[in-house]
Amino acid sequence: MIVAQSRNWWRMVVTRRGSTVGNVWRRLAVTTGLAVVVTVFWESFDLQRFSLTLTPFSLIGLALSIFLGFQNNAAYDRFWEARKLWGSLVNGSRSWARQVHAYVEAPPGGSPDEVAEVDALRVRLIQRQIAFVHALRLQLREGGNPADLDPYLDPGERDALSGESNRPSAITFRTGLALSGARRRGWLHPVHAVEMERSLALFTDIQGACERIKSTPVPFVYAVLTHRIVALYCLGLPFGIQPTVGVFTPLVVAMIAFAFYSLDSIGAELEEPFGLDPSDLPLAQISRMIEINLLQRAGAAELPSPLMPVRGVIL
Repeated sequence: MIVAQSRNWWRMVVTRRGSTVGNVWRRLAVTTGLAVVVTVFWESFDLQRFSLTLTPFSLIGLALSIFLGFQNNAAYDRFWEARKLWGSLVNGSRSWARQVHAYVEAPPGGSPDEVAEVDALRVRLIQRQIAFVHALRLQLREGGNPADLDPYLDPGERDALSGESNRPSAITFRTGLALSGARRRGWLHPVHAVEMERSLALFTDIQGACERIKSTPVPFVYAVLTHRIVALYCLGLPFGIQPTVGVFTPLVVAMIAFAFYSLDSIGAELEEPFGLDPSDLPLAQISRMIEINLLQRAGAAELPSPLMPVRGVIL
């Protein structure tokens, strides 16, 4: 995600970071070059009889604007839903740490060894939730460093997870088994066990919703149609406006094409909120924030540093 250091209007106008220029400049250059060629031929050979009227471009342009607006709204809905899901994961993880400390406890009169076991279980349950968050991030981004999970899993768990196709799901499964074991030993009241199971169900629902967004992009046929209409409109535009604007045709075409190409590019970029583009969600930052919060609840002596933007971008 791009972190804007200044909201100065002029600086926002001229900045390249976060704009669509890097994505559309090639197609914009081709379109403007075509407009230059068309203008030169029109002015040199007086080809007015081959010109088109502005009427079809006005009608198509209006429809195309509505079409692109609908596409971008759909893409932003996916982006915003993904952000709300990770916001729920933040809150759910904090609530989980509170539940672990409030509900998991040694029975009255328990031996010192049993109290130590319960304390160790509390830490393990909180650490396993940190591992779940990192595992979900890695799965959604289809990459990253799996070693991020290592500090929060026992060696046996790390070995067992290495063969899992869905590590976040496997982690919540093991957490559920740990809760069952604590309930059988009298460390967790059955009523409280139900509450903590609801938290695990929440994490599973969040994971499933994120996977749905990840695995169900905007239909391919829809994206192809949008790209084709935008390309045909912008490439045909010089033939419709040249008789009206004359030698200024390349400039006008460049301005209009930049608007349509940029709208098309924005929709494509927002469609996948879990990626590594500058405008995607800062999953690493959110994961680190959860990690810090939960480690504090676990009583860790050393905490990792919050992730800071690098050149105005934080992932």
